[in-house]
Amino acid sequence: MPNVKPSTVLGRQLGDELRRLREASAMTTTASAEVLDCTKGKISRIENGHVPVRSPDLIALMTAYGVEDAQTRERLSTLARRANRRRREGWWHQYASVLGDTYRDQIEMEAICDSVRTYQVHLVPGLLQTAEYGRAVTVASRAWQTPEEIDQFVQVRLARQQRLTGDAPMELWAVLAEGVLRQQVGGEAVMRDQLEHMANLAEQPNITVQVLPFSRGAHSSMFGPYLLLSFPQVASLDLVLTETPAGNIWTEGESEVAHYRTLFDDARTTALPPTESLSLIHRIAKEYRP
Repeated sequence: MPNVKPSTVLGRQLGDELRRLREASAMTTTASAEVLDCTKGKISRIENGHVPVRSPDLIALMTAYGVEDAQTRERLSTLARRANRRRREGWWHQYASVLGDTYRDQIEMEAICDSVRTYQVHLVPGLLQTAEYGRAVTVASRAWQTPEEIDQFVQVRLARQQRLTGDAPMELWAVLAEGVLRQQVGGEAVMRDQLEHMANLAEQPNITVQVLPFSRGAHSSMFGPYLLLSFPQVASLDLVLTETPAGNIWTEGESEVAHYRTLFDDARTTALPPTESLSLIHRIAKEYRP
């Protein structure tokens, strides 16, 4: 069995929070190193997410940093366990042959985040795609060649959507350029079903869909799609995933993530309100009917 590395994104998240707690407690990396009887370099590697954090070390650091809240301690412990585990422990391990590292990281992040905000230029977000629409997109990408690979990738898309339901569903807020509704993917019947499916999902309280029409002209988000993932309690751990033809890229710096928050706020305020957006989606769906 091939060696599968722990999730580096989760490790960086844990390291970011440990650094924030250390700085809030006014401790230096030297003092933290004394707590663990290690070098300053190891503390830096922990805070950069380059090495895993063992449970005894995490407990010692939380105690030194004055973290007394039980929920915070449990959340950090859970994050450490998830960061240290191998990716094959997730449900997605069975699809490893068709998933790249960044997509696996995305699925792991969706499993623990509490909201996703996304702006899309051409495609319906994967979390809202029908199987037929997802299959057409997968075939067009040319990244997967065999019917078996295509089937597996579509199954992954559908499995991800389970985060939108259940006892603690993730919140999804999608702003779509009008081109998403107009770009025919898979033919008229597929588009009709996709738009109606998306409109039905948008009736759920945890899902918001807005359309940014062509008539609104130039705007700050028009240069490309992105996803902003937010996590419980700590905004500084938010992540951005930008989508490019050469591969998706994670952005983690607070100032860069804050920039994307501003972009999304601009997009949602420029777009049609949710009710008007659903009316437009239904209207365009009717245009695809025979």
